[in-house]
Amino acid sequence: MGVMQKLRVFSSFNFFSRRGGFWCLYQKKNCSGFSDSPSSCLISATKQLHGVHVFECQDRVGIAARIAACIARHGASILDIDVHVHRDLINEPSFFGRTEFVFDPSQWAQNVMRNDFMKLKEEFNAKHSVVRIPGLDPPWKIAVLVSWKDHCLVDLLHFWQQGKVPVQISCVISNHVREENTSVIRFLTRHKIPYHFIPATKKNKHEEEILQLISQTDFLVLAHYMQILSPEFLKTYGRDIINIHHGLLPSFKGANPYKQAYEAGVKLIGATSHFVTEELDDGPIIEQMIERVSHRDSLESFAMKSQYLEKACLVKAIKYYCDLRILHHGQRKTIVFD
Repeated sequence: MGVMQKLRVFSSFNFFSRRGGFWCLYQKKNCSGFSDSPSSCLISATKQLHGVHVFECQDRVGIAARIAACIARHGASILDIDVHVHRDLINEPSFFGRTEFVFDPSQWAQNVMRNDFMKLKEEFNAKHSVVRIPGLDPPWKIAVLVSWKDHCLVDLLHFWQQGKVPVQISCVISNHVREENTSVIRFLTRHKIPYHFIPATKKNKHEEEILQLISQTDFLVLAHYMQILSPEFLKTYGRDIINIHHGLLPSFKGANPYKQAYEAGVKLIGATSHFVTEELDDGPIIEQMIERVSHRDSLESFAMKSQYLEKACLVKAIKYYCDLRILHHGQRKTIVFD
């Protein structure tokens, strides 16, 4: 039997094939006979939209297969699927999955898609099931809190301007005054992003005023906001808050981690992006970046190297969050599909 004959026989079955950088699901019912070009079975690229689905439930046989079948049933193609099963000695194994796919909205309407994934959630009694269509869903709405250091805010604004961070910045809030002629204020004014100066003292941090300004946001970003948010603030806001810590947690928590690390004589410094909880600098870690240091480094060079890491670490965490790459796992951990 020749190669083409073997392929013709094999084409009568469902199979996955690596093609053009992604996994495509071929089904006989979608093809009129066999074609030497698998692209003839695919949806026209001009009609395709990109979707992301994340799923968390107790592990059992067949979860990934059911997700794939749900997507394929509507003529959609899987681009990437990432699965992790967490096992420990105490709890039942947990399934975490993230699937990227492309689909034709004329064949799979958004409301039908959400209903299909809801049925999967009910079938597996899933703890978490979210689907997002970047081309149809509105961008994530955020607010940024910052104190007097600008480096993380400036880097985030530049990535946002380039379209590399898919968010809508509703406002920037700071407990420090910035003059109108500063580069940050000029940038915000040019892009019509409101800037609010809200002073903070030990007796009054004006949290109620901040809560009013951020009430319509999807999540909050602390870009070197050097104030501790109260438990009441966290409870009232009730959504995720991403913070950047200028140190390699869980070491060197709290204030002045540069000096703490320098005096400890460490050989590695780093930055940590994490979710905010009531415990200071103790929330689930999203991303960490490191760089080597030595006895030749001064306290100033520690700070310079760390600030470079902080900028990149914060932007990466925000991108991961927007791309549905982060799943909470218990009180202290995250699953990050990088």
